[in-house]
Amino acid sequence: MKSTFSAILLFFTSLSFGQTITTYTTAQAHSHNDYEQLTPFIAAYKQQFGSIEADLFLINDSLYAAHNREDIKPEKTFSKLYLNPILQEIKKNNGQIYPQKDLTLQLLIDLKTPADETLAALVKILKPHEAVLAPKGPVKIVVSGNTPSPEAFVKYPTFIFFDGRPEIQYTTQQLARVGLISQAFQKYSRWNGEGELPEKDRKALTRVIDQVHNQNKKIRFWATPDNIHTWKTMMNLKVDYLNTDKVVQMGDYLRTAPR
Repeated sequence: MKSTFSAILLFFTSLSFGQTITTYTTAQAHSHNDYEQLTPFIAAYKQQFGSIEADLFLINDSLYAAHNREDIKPEKTFSKLYLNPILQEIKKNNGQIYPQKDLTLQLLIDLKTPADETLAALVKILKPHEAVLAPKGPVKIVVSGNTPSPEAFVKYPTFIFFDGRPEIQYTTQQLARVGLISQAFQKYSRWNGEGELPEKDRKALTRVIDQVHNQNKKIRFWATPDNIHTWKTMMNLKVDYLNTDKVVQMGDYLRTAPR
């Protein structure tokens, strides 16, 4: 009975996180490589971004946020930069990640060290806070990078979701554990963000976006051009998360752009 309830809960969670967006706010903004911001987590949180990304390395049983191994610094741990600030905000907001009760946060965790040991360390540090993590709470953990095979998804607690790929055929059970579907923009287009998106590229992007939405999942492209014209183009295509390294600029744009 417990497993049946969990499956149902996961199903409805995937639906709620998979609705197509027609009006964009900073809830549809994704802070790419957030740990490289001057104030990791805080800058995107102040803009009320709906998704934040952190690359993680497991070194000597500790999780560090960094893009490359040589960038690792003792003070830049996952707990200090992300987990502790998130828990503080949830406590301050009476169980919500943002003061507005309808806002949630997706934390995309890109594993840079091998999946088995890095995920084990991540689960260990997150387990005491399971109540605030989706499907129970307002923060959704989505694991990307060095992920386990889809067959192994079921081995992990239900508060761990995975970043899928559009070209992978998932079973119904595996798809329930997919929290997001992502792919490199360059797989479909070499457009540089200037002028109009070529029609051939638009059609290729539309096909994959429709495919993902038909699975009741959200889609994100990484390595997109990072300018207003591109953001507008991605919104016209109904991409669910707008990828950016320009946190403040995107926040300002989404609050002031005509709907």
